[in-house]
This record gives sequence, structure tokens and C-alpha cells, in this order.
Amino acid sequence: MVISKLHCLTWDGSSLSHIEQVQFLLNAGADWIQLRQKNGTEQEKLQIAKEAVKLAQNKATIIINDSPQICLESRANGVHLGLKDCPVAEARKLLGKEAIIGGTANTPKQAKQREAEGCNYIGLGPWRATRTKENLSEILGETGIKKVIDLRLSIPVIAIGGILPEDVSKILKLGAYGIAVSSYLVG
Repeated sequence: MVISKLHCLTWDGSSLSHIEQVQFLLNAGADWIQLRQKNGTEQEKLQIAKEAVKLAQNKATIIINDSPQICLESRANGVHLGLKDCPVAEARKLLGKEAIIGGTANTPKQAKQREAEGCNYIGLGPWRATRTKENLSEILGETGIKKVIDLRLSIPVIAIGGILPEDVSKILKLGAYGIAVSSYLVG
């Protein structure tokens, strides 16, 4: 299983629709796109997911935010689960061992929990304040990211949250496997 070093996330707040964002990201060469649809009905989210999977076929990995069921029904490559979403074990049972399951972590304890649960990668953040997420957890910054990196987890750590181009080298020097970006790309 190959986890990309650059996770590109769509965003409800963009002036582009989720499908327009997916097409934009594919045209720019993205190989990993997370559909981060927070608004809309389950049926609307499923329709968009199916269309995104079709657009990305053989070009990019499509990850569905929050919903293992939409992941399954759309035939996406995987799901990213927040701390209050479906348990990882339940998602794994539904999706099978080949599916990619990522999990959010905001603390070292949560990062270790995600590793123990069998996540394939951790989305760790927020690096700094961001306008793409409501109810933002405590800002981690350099010190918080480093605390998790120092755990030497067996799965990739992807930093997320308000990351700008000038932050990338610093984050990677801290030891993060990669970064996730949303508003900077599609905002």
C-alpha cells in the first residue's frame, strides 16, 4: 500500500464544487485526493464520491472523509476517520483489508491509539489555525508535531491544518512523512 506524501483535500468552502476541485487537482497532477464533504445529504455525498472515483480512475487515490459506507458504495480507495467517527475496526470489517483507513490524531496518545487500531496513516494536526475545519483542536505547531514524530510510530504521519508552502520543509525536517493541504490549493 502506497501512501502519498501530499494529501489534497476538497473543501465545502471553496468557490468550486467538489467535482470541480477533484478535476482541478487531477489536472495539477495530484495522486491522492480526500473528498472532505461535510455538507449535503448522504445521497448527494455518494453521487459526488462516485463521480470523483470515476474521474480519478487509474490517476489518483480517492479517500472519503468520515463515511465507510460511502467509501464502500462509491468504490473509493479508502476512508479517513475522525476521532468521533465510526470505529476503525468496524470500518475495516466493512471495507476489507485492502482498503486504506486513515485516522485523525491531535495528541501523542491519540496517535498511538490510531496505530493500535490499525490505521494505515495518521492525519496529525492542526499545524496552525485553519478556516477549513470547524471546532478546531488545540494548535500543535512544531512542538506538538515533534512529540508525535518522536514516538516513532510504524505508520506514516501526515501533518495537516493551515499548512503553507513555506512550512513544508520545516514539517518534513521534523520527521513527518507528508502533508495534507486544502484551502491553499482549492480555496
